[in-house]
Amino acid sequence: MDPFLIFDLLLAGAVIALAIASLTVRDLFAAIVLFIIFGLLSALAWVRLSAPDVALAEAAIGTGVTGALLLKTLHHLRYVSGTLSTAEVASVTPHQPVPMGVLIANAAFCGMITLGLALAFLGAPQGGPGFDARVAEAMPLSGVDHPVTAVLLNFRAYDTLMEVVVLLAAVIAVWQIERGLSDAPAPVLGEVWQGFARLTLPAIVVLGTYLLWKGAEAPGGAFQGGAVLAAVGLLLLLARAYVPRPEHRAFARWAFVLGTGVFAGVALLVASGGRVAFEYPPEHAKTLILLIEALVTISIAVTLAALFHGREPVALRLKEPRHDG
Repeated sequence: MDPFLIFDLLLAGAVIALAIASLTVRDLFAAIVLFIIFGLLSALAWVRLSAPDVALAEAAIGTGVTGALLLKTLHHLRYVSGTLSTAEVASVTPHQPVPMGVLIANAAFCGMITLGLALAFLGAPQGGPGFDARVAEAMPLSGVDHPVTAVLLNFRAYDTLMEVVVLLAAVIAVWQIERGLSDAPAPVLGEVWQGFARLTLPAIVVLGTYLLWKGAEAPGGAFQGGAVLAAVGLLLLLARAYVPRPEHRAFARWAFVLGTGVFAGVALLVASGGRVAFEYPPEHAKTLILLIEALVTISIAVTLAALFHGREPVALRLKEPRHDG
């Protein structure tokens, strides 16, 4: 038997097993660890499917940043309520008996969706031409050499713009929910962390910038580069080497909207010249795409770091006691 087939079967089985385990395990820390491992194996599965761009995004955002967010949330719960005991875990994630009718309805609904997807897959034309030929034909006018970047930033730029808008909406929602300065104690930085930071943080900055620049001709781009650069912010926040302050809010807000604003501004600028929005002039396509990707990378990095921090840094005023009479 083909060894690659055996590997793929084992990988598929491991992904399914980890997905089930992460949803059924009762220990919160174990569930997060299982989810992170699930994401890493999913990234490996995308590599096996010859989709390195998706694999990079899954490893950086779906596993790295999301895993860090989940661990930060667990730390926040433990800090607010003390060490989470079994009873406290049950209060955070209540486990109540689900009526049998609800279980049957959910199972039937999931079965219908699965059946529909299976029928759609089996009914799809096998070995059809797809859009490969049309993408290859339009590549000389796209401004980049990598087809995935051309699709994301040129051929279907509206979808990519909406993805950036979703990130912007997420950080706005988080900052509206919770405000104030974090009162968690700063960790003691030892020699191991200091050496790790000196070696790792500059390398992460170089790697994130490289992924952004390389995205024009190879797997990479704004989302992958932005997620890697966000890791710098996450490490600084974890070590309390950087503590957000109220006076930093203006800079953060401008960084949040920078990518979305420039993305939409380029579309309006192109449309004002008698073209369709995002129909870049061929002679300026590469410059405009690079400008969009560079500023979107900054917005993604700052937004993900802000989502990890989880609160808007404002100085909350204490209410003055009311004197009656």
